[in-house]
Amino acid sequence: MSTPDGHVVTRPLRRALGRDPYQLVRLAGWSVAETAPSLVIGLAIARAIDDGFGAGRPATGFAWLALLGGAWLLAAVGARQVVMAVASIVEPFREELLAHVVDDALRHSVTSGRGSGAAAVARSNLQVELARDAFASVITVVRSFAFTVVSVVLGLATLVPEVLALVLPPFVAGLVVFLLSLRALARRQRDFILADERTAEALATMVGGLRDITACRAEERVADDVGLRVAEQARAARSLARVTALRTLSLAVGGWLPVLLVLAGTPWLVGEGAGTGVILGALAYVTQSLAPALGNLVEGLGINGVRLRVALGRLLRDGDPPVRARGRLAARDTNEAAELRGVTFAYGPHAEPVIDGLDLVVPEGDHIAVVGPSGIGKSTLAALLTGVLAPDSGRVLVRGVPADRLDPADRVLIPQEAYVFRGSLLENLTYLAGTSPAGASPFDTSLADASRESMDSVDGAVAAVGLTDLVARLGGYSAEIHPGLLSPAERQLVALARAYLAPARLVILDEATCHLDPVAEARAEEAFARRGGTLLVIAHRLTSALRARRILVMDGTSVRLGTHEEMLATSPLYADLAGQWDPSGAQELVP
Repeated sequence: MSTPDGHVVTRPLRRALGRDPYQLVRLAGWSVAETAPSLVIGLAIARAIDDGFGAGRPATGFAWLALLGGAWLLAAVGARQVVMAVASIVEPFREELLAHVVDDALRHSVTSGRGSGAAAVARSNLQVELARDAFASVITVVRSFAFTVVSVVLGLATLVPEVLALVLPPFVAGLVVFLLSLRALARRQRDFILADERTAEALATMVGGLRDITACRAEERVADDVGLRVAEQARAARSLARVTALRTLSLAVGGWLPVLLVLAGTPWLVGEGAGTGVILGALAYVTQSLAPALGNLVEGLGINGVRLRVALGRLLRDGDPPVRARGRLAARDTNEAAELRGVTFAYGPHAEPVIDGLDLVVPEGDHIAVVGPSGIGKSTLAALLTGVLAPDSGRVLVRGVPADRLDPADRVLIPQEAYVFRGSLLENLTYLAGTSPAGASPFDTSLADASRESMDSVDGAVAAVGLTDLVARLGGYSAEIHPGLLSPAERQLVALARAYLAPARLVILDEATCHLDPVAEARAEEAFARRGGTLLVIAHRLTSALRARRILVMDGTSVRLGTHEEMLATSPLYADLAGQWDPSGAQELVP
């Protein structure tokens, strides 16, 4: 995995900080107010003791304490304004990142011919929010540290300048130790975060496929795979702990060694004219302001700084390089709807192949159901056939053309989570109907401009997939669609009707009927079988396999293709699933 260089990662940060200089001035002004206690705490304590209570003048002592209390009230007001000022810097930063995500996702969707822009935005939005929160934390911590250190130095210099010789050298040494370890700490923290995410993903996949794992008798293999992730995370944690020890050392040297030196140097300070109040005031500066500021800096940069870098790295194309647009090719006149030769694909250079050396020929007009446990590669196969993924080796041809260069109009993929956009029902149903290379769509955005023949086609598709009741409930084709008000099953029906109307000869249903009941699912699949062309169904229930002309069984060790009877005889996995099938309950094949 490539990582963007430091300039690429820090460029949006510099732009955010320099976008509105007034906000920086405002932040600095309120930071002075917020750190007012750091400036006066030691001085107020020293004067309250030496000039007030210790000298028999309690009124003077209370006056100095009142001054300290006023500083805390001012700090409370300043803290609120600091939050507002930080927000005024961070929110435009967030909007810029979000705009980048949307633009980048759409650009890659267009240049690669993939319809994954919305999904990419959804996946990246979490990283945007993480980057926003981490950036706000880093600004807050670094700003507080800088203003607190300046306040403490000024306070100590006013109180007893000699104490600076005891406090500043170890403090600077501790800060230098932390800064020198920061790069290694960031790298180890990043490795741990990524290892933790991989472990969580492996565990989630395992839990979601327990029934399939048992059916395939793959317990040991899956346990070994998950165990590797856990061991990887454990190694990352131990490595992080070793570097974290340097963070503890920096806090000890920079935050607490000055306390020991002040205490040990008390006789010298007294000889220089410092009284009891001055010693206590110096200790207050160190323990109540300087040490906490260093601790917050170490904690903030060591955690949120790393999170910020990781999030920006991902958002700024950390991973696959941008896909260059290539010319689209129309499908050729061939008897083979799809052909895979020696296809191997893995999600990462060090990952086990999900598909390994696959050879498969799908004749034009075939109807195939793909069966196998969760995570075995069924959706990966669908993505390879539609050109969403490119094989690591081998070739994938769809109607004689490389899958990633085939005109999108010649194939359509309906995923498990159907996409419905804001607009009229007619627009949702017909926007793929005009993707034919031949020219313009027979549909327009209004019912008035749609031809009678076109509307007959829509009516036919709606009736075929079982969408008639929904059309009536919504009030007709001109009704505005609000995706959040439709059930998952209703969204799937809309997507199925859309695919039915598309000119594509190859249709891939990747569990596209999983939210439908068995009767509705049968109606939709039978409609696509009658429609003509080639149909590939990632089976959700065994009934989908029984309706197919042939069945492709993927069990992780081999791939078998044949009829239902042939699979019963040659595939133990399929025979086991068929043997457990309860026709009355329309048992699900894959969770």
